[in-house]
Amino acid sequence: MKELAGKTAFVTGAASGIGLGIATAFAQAGAKVMLCDIEEVALSAALEQLRLTNVDVDGVKADVSLKAELAAAAEATTARYGKIHILVNNAGVGGGGPYGSWTDAAWNWTLGVNLMATIWGIEIFGPLIEQHGEGGHIVSTASIAGVISGASTAYNVSKYGVVALSEGLRQELAPRGIGVSVLCPGYIRTQIMNSSRNLPKRFEGAVRAPPSSGPIAERINQIRERVTQGIDPLYVGELVREGVENDWPYIFTDLEFEPIVEARFAGIKQGFDHIRGRTPKR
Repeated sequence: MKELAGKTAFVTGAASGIGLGIATAFAQAGAKVMLCDIEEVALSAALEQLRLTNVDVDGVKADVSLKAELAAAAEATTARYGKIHILVNNAGVGGGGPYGSWTDAAWNWTLGVNLMATIWGIEIFGPLIEQHGEGGHIVSTASIAGVISGASTAYNVSKYGVVALSEGLRQELAPRGIGVSVLCPGYIRTQIMNSSRNLPKRFEGAVRAPPSSGPIAERINQIRERVTQGIDPLYVGELVREGVENDWPYIFTDLEFEPIVEARFAGIKQGFDHIRGRTPKR
């Protein structure tokens, strides 16, 4: 997708944060954008704001953790714009704690939104991109936690899954003219720490009140502060636009975590060093 003008993009989690940043960047580049979000009021507000700049955007409400609603959103997009060229699987939630505080509801909700919705999005929109033969691109939002997991949380596991899926899919879809990128943002100024505002009733119990004191409470407060002072989502949107135009496999937002990624790779390499020179028994 060297040229976004005239193309159509579908973006989930698009009413705020990174999703709105991406939708804005695409629309300003001349793309037609269908914004999808579970928050109807926020979605209407985002559309109203974007339309002030005379861009071609529309919106559809959907809970992406329900496959049927995502399929209905795809139908609404093709009905509105015809062809779809770009899929952005961006909707995400920060749910669930580390080992010792796991709950089935938290795993189901977090994996449902962060990973299964990404899988379903590709399953539903992939053929729609393929059928017009004009090429396309898929961007899925993971996290820097998708390459350097520092905790046994459902969030980190889901984001590792998005990275693995994107890496494999990139090889498979390249011959079909579809590029694949995975976005691994650091601390961005979003509402990720307030994900429970969109918790569906069927996942009741997925979010527990955080401790008011102790190491976990301190860590949560630190993360909350970093997010509040985080990178502008509009800047991230511009990075994603550039990543699509240039077919970047990985899209990072800053260099803060590069040394930790290098340390992880060094640890993996060390695992091979432990067995170097040995001949496996057959």
